[in-house]
Amino acid sequence: MAKGRKPSSLSLVLGLVVAFLSKNRHAAAENDEYLSAVGDPGMRRDGLRLAIEAWNQCNEVGEEVPQMGSPRAADCFDIYKAAQSKEGKLFTFSSSSSLVLFLLSFQCDIAVKILNITPCTQKWTEKNCSLCNLLPYVLVHRVTEDDNKLGVGDPFLGMQPNALFDGNLYAANKELYLGSKCQVQDTPNPWHFWMIMLKSGNMDTFAAKCPKNGHKTGPFGPDSRFPCFGEGCMNQPLIYHDYTTLEGPSRTTLKGKFYGSWDLDADLSKGLVGNISYYSITWEKEIGMGSWIFHHVLRTSTKYPWLMLYLRSDATHGLSGGYHYPTKGMSKIIPESPNFEVRFTLNVIKGGGPSSQFYLIDIGSCWKNNGQPCDGDTTSDVTRYCEMIINPNITAWCNANSLDMCPPYHTFPNGTRVHRSETNMFPYAAYHLYCAPGNAEQLEVPYSLCDPYSNPQPQEILQILPHPVWGEYGYPTKQGEGWIGDPRTWELDVGRLSQSLYFYQDPGTPPARRKWMSVDLGTEIFKDPDQIAEWTVSDFDILVPNQ
Repeated sequence: MAKGRKPSSLSLVLGLVVAFLSKNRHAAAENDEYLSAVGDPGMRRDGLRLAIEAWNQCNEVGEEVPQMGSPRAADCFDIYKAAQSKEGKLFTFSSSSSLVLFLLSFQCDIAVKILNITPCTQKWTEKNCSLCNLLPYVLVHRVTEDDNKLGVGDPFLGMQPNALFDGNLYAANKELYLGSKCQVQDTPNPWHFWMIMLKSGNMDTFAAKCPKNGHKTGPFGPDSRFPCFGEGCMNQPLIYHDYTTLEGPSRTTLKGKFYGSWDLDADLSKGLVGNISYYSITWEKEIGMGSWIFHHVLRTSTKYPWLMLYLRSDATHGLSGGYHYPTKGMSKIIPESPNFEVRFTLNVIKGGGPSSQFYLIDIGSCWKNNGQPCDGDTTSDVTRYCEMIINPNITAWCNANSLDMCPPYHTFPNGTRVHRSETNMFPYAAYHLYCAPGNAEQLEVPYSLCDPYSNPQPQEILQILPHPVWGEYGYPTKQGEGWIGDPRTWELDVGRLSQSLYFYQDPGTPPARRKWMSVDLGTEIFKDPDQIAEWTVSDFDILVPNQ
């Protein structure tokens, strides 16, 4: 039977507050030629919009973790400057980006509940109210704990009826719901949140939960390609949440955290003791100053040796990379090759071991082999990825003796195209690997097919390595650049590079428009237990021509 949740009076009060408060707006353009494609250019907006999602090996949910709800959650809030009126009768919240003022005259005990402050002994009309004395700013959270804990069987506004008891559809619907609560109106489109993505590579081949190239398949195995300790190995992680609060002596430091483990019996209160998996994302910012700093930690374990953690800017509508459901995100304009750049600051603190495929940048799109846009048909859609790996331990599998690991040709910045068989010209060391989609019908021999199970549809992957051929696009040209001890702010001409790359299409079909619905960075620790990766990201932006 469906479980209902009765809204509390506190939630209603919060809703009234949010309804009347003005929305922040930020200028997107740095100059007349380019404008930002993301809702929060450079991650500088004080009123954060952030969400987290967790996937299994085939980018679905499968089953929820008890007491955790569906593995989608958000931390979205508005921030307002606090000031007491001269008469001492009303408390004023003013948005730094708006001329609109909203006057509140709540009882102090309600303010305590809403704002989590030191209890007042008298009403706000008194001069000694702790709120007026202690808090220069007030956070109003748009997403409640009840929202974040929604799980299968819990109805919510806008949910499709067939999703109520389907874990996969429920999560997709919940993302849309959280997006509606976090939404910021903007031009040309509203936007929602940065997305933290978690994924485990465990797969129970006997459970037959993952399709093969988009087609349902039966049990098989055992298969050494996929780690699994037995029944239940594809579980979602524990997700804990420290909501963003004001900290520091002057209460002007904003800080929050998501963290957890795939080991469901892990006691994280004891720290990282024993062989347990772990992830955390901590965000911190000084009000009115600079960028948010997102601090990431990812640890693998014996039971969960293949884990992924990314920070993504996804499309605000339609499909996003690797996901066959409607999505919400940060990219209010979807960048398209060849005309976009990506900027960010990355500091790699710990690399995650020799098998950590640390992506300086990872772009994801989707189009069919005939060049048409994807429409959600997982048998004919193909997810396309290009990933720049900067871990110096990752070497080129593409070489003159393994042409199946290379794309059929490479295109230099001047337009010169070189076939992979031209051993004196082809830059083999620039490619870790290339793999082709499993539903391609006219592949050039030799070829290697991509893993048919790790996306809900067939996929095509180009993994590139630091090399001089990428230098003109702003990418690293040699191993070690941007790695541990070499933090950098990158300005990457991702649009031009992605336009030059080989992606399969059926012969004679019109070229696909390369629109990148997901742009992200982070790491994939590939089947290597007891490894730790740690890094920070800030200043992220995507720039497109101002047309």
